[in-house]
Amino acid sequence: MPFRSKQTLDAWIEEFRTFGYPLSVKVIPQDGSLGLDTGLVGVTMMNAQTVTYIEPESPGGNRWRITFEARETALRLNAGGALALSTELAMVSALCAFLETKSNAFVGDDLLDAEEESLVH
Repeated sequence: MPFRSKQTLDAWIEEFRTFGYPLSVKVIPQDGSLGLDTGLVGVTMMNAQTVTYIEPESPGGNRWRITFEARETALRLNAGGALALSTELAMVSALCAFLETKSNAFVGDDLLDAEEESLVH
């Protein structure tokens, strides 16, 4: 099962920021089984003002999902506001895809390292 430490996720988020997306993102420490970070990434969406986060679909999984928590009030936007929200949604989608790509590469690297180590021993 891959382990995504806060340090690893922070590095991935910093790499994502180099692409120029103006998105407010932070890694949220969360203990899973055995005290390991589970990979919870919080996103602040300025045009939706709703709690949004990205996390693996299952502990240690490579597929990520986006959760938009329920709102207490209706969200009403004009055309410009809806366009701004759609831009933020596109960025959140790009971040989710980026995290999946990094997770797949992370697992691939781990598997390669394990194979190399088994050849040595």
